[in-house]
Amino acid sequence: MKILKLEYKLLSRDEKTSLNAAHLRPGTSVSANLSAGLKFSFLCLVVSVILFLLGLGLYIDTTNPFLMHLASKLGYDKQQYAVIVDAGSTGSRVLAYKFNRSFIDNKLILAEELFKERKPGLSAFADNPEKAALSIKLLLDEAKAFIPKEKWSSTPLLLKATAGLRLLPHSKAENLLNVVRDLFTKSVFSVDIDAVEIMDGTDEGIFSWFTVNFLLGRLSKSNQAAALDLGGGSTQVTFAPTDPEQVPLYEKYMHEVKISLNKEINVFTHSYLGLGLMAARHEVFTKGYNPEETNIESACVNPIISNRTWLYNNIEYKISGKDSGKPSQENPVVDFDVCLELIKSKVMPKVKPKPFSLKQHTIAAFSYYFERAIESGLIDPFQGGEITVESFRKKALEVCQTPNDEQPFMCFDLTYISVLLREGFGLADKKKIKLYKQIDGHEISWALGCAYNILTSDDKYNS
Repeated sequence: MKILKLEYKLLSRDEKTSLNAAHLRPGTSVSANLSAGLKFSFLCLVVSVILFLLGLGLYIDTTNPFLMHLASKLGYDKQQYAVIVDAGSTGSRVLAYKFNRSFIDNKLILAEELFKERKPGLSAFADNPEKAALSIKLLLDEAKAFIPKEKWSSTPLLLKATAGLRLLPHSKAENLLNVVRDLFTKSVFSVDIDAVEIMDGTDEGIFSWFTVNFLLGRLSKSNQAAALDLGGGSTQVTFAPTDPEQVPLYEKYMHEVKISLNKEINVFTHSYLGLGLMAARHEVFTKGYNPEETNIESACVNPIISNRTWLYNNIEYKISGKDSGKPSQENPVVDFDVCLELIKSKVMPKVKPKPFSLKQHTIAAFSYYFERAIESGLIDPFQGGEITVESFRKKALEVCQTPNDEQPFMCFDLTYISVLLREGFGLADKKKIKLYKQIDGHEISWALGCAYNILTSDDKYNS
């Protein structure tokens, strides 16, 4: 099994302190000197006990923000940074992280982060790689402004491309990566030879799972949350089976993840390539058409939509709704049952393996799960929220019955998410899904897990 040395690093307090020695003043009596010495010894003892208890408290209760802030203010840590570029299928994002690393035990705590995004993704520049390099350069300029100049040379920089480049022809994907590699060779940051690459779907799933559970404070607990990430080209499912008897069911997809200094757990993860939201749209919209055809009618699009431009894989499509014959020309709707069965026919064959025991876990979902729930009014745009699988199905039916020129593909998107969760992953209608974009002000992204991994596994950065 693949082992990721991804350690859950926590902040603790330096137990050392220094006190100036008390000096005897001329003419002081022996008893007074003795009394002063006893007071000094007692003071030393009290300070030592306080520091020990504070250090112990920091080590045990690392979720206490006051203690962690106090340790930072007292100078018992140093600052370390990492820059990760997430080159996704629909956009590129730079995430720059500031960590405090303890001098005494070398452990990390996340202090601040920068998140900036540019659209479209690298795959949109498949025929113009120079523009791809420019889009990344602009993101790196943001990171340079966030990180102090004296820290640039000791800050690792990585770019990991996800499903958007995995779906491109190999030669085009490599051309894009090569221009970014050339850009990175001129970077002020620390760049290794493998800093620019297409990311393995397994790592993407594990890093996302780590990020979610770290930010929720659940890594060291026995009931970690399952992580569902719906991207444009692929979707990842990652969870730690609670029953050891389940492990053999997923043998090919199990990986050992180091979550603390002395603890590893088995985690199931799989990246379902082609089941990202945009890839699924393309698969369903183009069913029955020749690959070269770009004028498309779809049963999952309302008939009021005509020749709506949609760009996928650097190809411009004109999408129109197909007349369903229901219920009248004055009130055109999507035939929900027809659309539902069409999506099922495309989704079900690709959900292999089926994550049978996913239903046993608390589920945290993000990316397009969150975005479509926000845009359709299912949850509060600022607070996020918890909904049931059934809520997606009901909202999909409602949207498909309502002509909407402003959200032409929402009927498909919500129906697809519903099918993926219910029929694809086997979740019951009443199963609750917690939807997130951020936790405690930090973005839900595999990039945080990736940053922790390099800062804790590479001796160049963790010494």
